[in-house]
Amino acid sequence: MNTAQRIDALCEVLAANQELTDGVWRAALHAVPRHLFVPDRAWAAADDGPGYAIDRELRPEAWMDAAYADHPIITQLDDGATDVTTGDGHYTSSLSAPGVVVEFLEILDPYDGDRVLEIGTGTGWTAALLAHRLGDGNVTSVEIDKEVHAAAADNLATAGLSPRLILGDGAEGRPDGAPYDRVHVTCGVSRVPYAWVEQTRPGGIIVLPWMPEFEGGHKVALTVGRDGRAIGRFAYRGAAYMMLRAQRPPGWEYAGDYRKSTATLDPRRVLRAGTGLDVAVAGMLPGVSAVTDHSDGFEVWLSDGESGAWVSGDEVNQYGPRSLWDELEEVFFTWVGWGNPARDRFGLTVAPDGQRVWLDSPDNPLSPVRPTAVRPPLFQ
Repeated sequence: MNTAQRIDALCEVLAANQELTDGVWRAALHAVPRHLFVPDRAWAAADDGPGYAIDRELRPEAWMDAAYADHPIITQLDDGATDVTTGDGHYTSSLSAPGVVVEFLEILDPYDGDRVLEIGTGTGWTAALLAHRLGDGNVTSVEIDKEVHAAAADNLATAGLSPRLILGDGAEGRPDGAPYDRVHVTCGVSRVPYAWVEQTRPGGIIVLPWMPEFEGGHKVALTVGRDGRAIGRFAYRGAAYMMLRAQRPPGWEYAGDYRKSTATLDPRRVLRAGTGLDVAVAGMLPGVSAVTDHSDGFEVWLSDGESGAWVSGDEVNQYGPRSLWDELEEVFFTWVGWGNPARDRFGLTVAPDGQRVWLDSPDNPLSPVRPTAVRPPLFQ
């Protein structure tokens, strides 16, 4: 297939997935070919199988196939310290999957003449789509990595586009271009920087992947009000993005001296209850992360940096000043008492004094769970 045919085929896939519904973005996909933003050597992170290296010189057809597949292409590992074609390391920059990119752009829903601040330039493809839609002068994109920033500039020049590119920390936004009508975030955040709210005009929208420490991520569009708050509901599908560099989670290890007990309920019921519970946990146990392992039975590790819990089967091992598994069970039964609300009944408010998750209304924020005593095990 030629490039136009490849783009048409990709558009049909995205339309079938209900990620592409607006003809404006279909036209943009044709005007800004994705392969112009794919490095000669990279790692294709296929959704339906193992990842694989792509090399334009060695296998040009496979490289082109990957450019128009609906999956991400990893362009950097370990902040550039590892050869990206090995696929072995921490993903630190990428060309996001077309479906995710387009769905976020449709949520962003910019109007003609809107001024957009993008956090995370990456390869420059999303900035290029925005620049085609709104004009170069209306798009400012911030990238923290010097090499990624330089590569994006080259890609955009090749595509004949020139949005304003800034080398800097996206967590700080770009105040000298404010106010913006839209803020488009291409990296995960657990805590929304208030600078983004300050730099968005009232009525403007911030679209981002909210990725709290606990289980998965969530697409959200926050509307900025006249009172300095940004408010939005989790009304969209999930999201999985690389974290804003300033908010990357620290590594942690478990210490000894566990307190042993037995889980009140099957731990699988908690960790597989769905995205509604995931949001409730993120709101009521902020800062608590979870890692699960399904390879040999079922295990889960919880940590807040000081306290931890390891649950294997029904056996619970906890250490530190908090009993994190007991707290997680408390959130689960609270959520059940609410009627198992789904993700779209929850929302997020970002204000000068921090952010809060709420249920049904911003006037109903979730309260953090802080048990003061270790409960005895239900079963011995």
